[in-house]
Amino acid sequence: MATTKNLCAQISLDLHQKISEAREAAGLTTAQYITELLTEYFKIKENGGNITMTNNNTRTLAFQISEELFQRIKTHLERETQRTGRKLTQREFVLGLIEEALEAAERQEEAAPISNGDEADDSTEQEI
Repeated sequence: MATTKNLCAQISLDLHQKISEAREAAGLTTAQYITELLTEYFKIKENGGNITMTNNNTRTLAFQISEELFQRIKTHLERETQRTGRKLTQREFVLGLIEEALEAAERQEEAAPISNGDEADDSTEQEI
């Protein structure tokens, strides 16, 4: 086991309550929870302030689009934010579109599976 040292700090009651609730939900001791928080903080700091998603079983999908399409998307996101009162992010928008398209394709495949070419088409087959 690594050598440890005590760390003590005065924090607001509100922050203490948030930490206690999150710690309990995670099922960790205070020492374990604070260690995880501080470790993650320094990982983010070392990464230039960017959260590394490699441990969250995620992958990056990146592509370039035209300026015109980008502006259309930006306008749409602003409209949706005004309409719903909740900010719609580019990530949420694109992931939503991808998930909708995949679900539609999967439903279509379940309804009419694509032939793999091994099955003969009875309507065009002739007996000799």
